[in-house]
Amino acid sequence: MAEAHSLDDLSRQAFLLTKVYVQRDYSEGTSCRFQIKFLPELEPRIEKNLFEDTVRTFNKLYTEAEKIGAHSYVESCLGCLTGYTLFMCMETRYEKVLRKISKYVQEQNEKIYAPRGLLITDPIERGLRVIEISIYEDKGSSGGSR
Repeated sequence: MAEAHSLDDLSRQAFLLTKVYVQRDYSEGTSCRFQIKFLPELEPRIEKNLFEDTVRTFNKLYTEAEKIGAHSYVESCLGCLTGYTLFMCMETRYEKVLRKISKYVQEQNEKIYAPRGLLITDPIERGLRVIEISIYEDKGSSGGSR
């Protein structure tokens, strides 16, 4: 296994080997869900259960963000009544969950993925189309040895 990295060290001490993508899952409609399918390129670097837990958490958080209830109804009505200027002063529930997701991505990268030479890109940066995972290799190691 490659040497453990921190987020800061990853770009300085390693080079980008490849990127893999977890695709959206449209089997249950157009809500934001990602396929819980382990990618073979990740096999030597991360355990299947850790990867699947990460994707399940993403799916849970995006379901929470898209949930329609009394809170989102009141928020929308107040926005309409104020000509949507209200949203210049307050963060919507959806934006709060997106911030929570960004924090989750940061934590996962620091604790689980970066030490294994991997880096998750926040899905919002890819238009919620994919979860992008970059795979890094140590600059000092040769491609043939492990």
